Amino acid sequence: MIRRHFHDLPVEARQAIADKAGPVHAARTADGGLNSGIAAFLETDHGPVFVKGIPTDHPQAPAQRREAAINPHLPRACPRLYWHIEVAGWDLLGYEVLPGRHADYSPGSPDLPLVAAALAELQETTAPTDVPIKAAEQRWAAYAPPGTAALFSGDTLLHTDLAPHNVLVDDRAHIIDWAWPTRGAAWIDPAILILRLLEAGHTLVEADAFARQFPSWRNAPAEAKEAFSAANAAAWREIARADAAPWKAVMATHAVAAHAHLQTTPGTFPAR
Repeated sequence: MIRRHFHDLPVEARQAIADKAGPVHAARTADGGLNSGIAAFLETDHGPVFVKGIPTDHPQAPAQRREAAINPHLPRACPRLYWHIEVAGWDLLGYEVLPGRHADYSPGSPDLPLVAAALAELQETTAPTDVPIKAAEQRWAAYAPPGTAALFSGDTLLHTDLAPHNVLVDDRAHIIDWAWPTRGAAWIDPAILILRLLEAGHTLVEADAFARQFPSWRNAPAEAKEAFSAANAAAWREIARADAAPWKAVMATHAVAAHAHLQTTPGTFPAR
């Protein structure tokens, strides 16, 4: 998606933001996170605010609306949504600005215990029933082995995209960017995190050991883990075929490797 700067927004949209946040004195476009048409840190009379937005007719606009709807149900470590407006063809969210930097998932990183604590908090969060989010058994049904998608069901609120750029770290970790909230089995987020740990340089044994901190993953049925790893591998292969970005091919490779190991030793990864 083409990234625009704050001053590229229509005058009406900028005025609507000022009406919510106060006069804007400075605007800095955020690095990375190219899934938004605008992502900017603003200095205003009412303090700092992070604004992200997308044209209302963009295919990803419904995902941003879900992100706004789910925010009141998130753990307190997640950034608070101040306001959500649609104006001048733009869907705009105004968030509190959290201090920190993107998490480091590399082996031995001091960020890892903080990430684990944030995920442990999320594992205790029940998915709301008044927000139209997908169920895991629906979301991965097309990729799961026949007859296994029901194993993914549950009542936990899942993030499902625990990449390092979706976690901010200061004295604790904050999970951000809730474009894909899902209702499902609690062990799915640890399963997804395993691939991101592999991406950061962990071995399969190390990544599984990290995931085993969470009772949901430790106690999940072996057949459920194997079925989800198959579905996740199939999904990543499809993503990599549709987009030649190297990191997507790498993620597909990790997903296939994780599935192969779970097939070899159900429920855990074999030691090396």
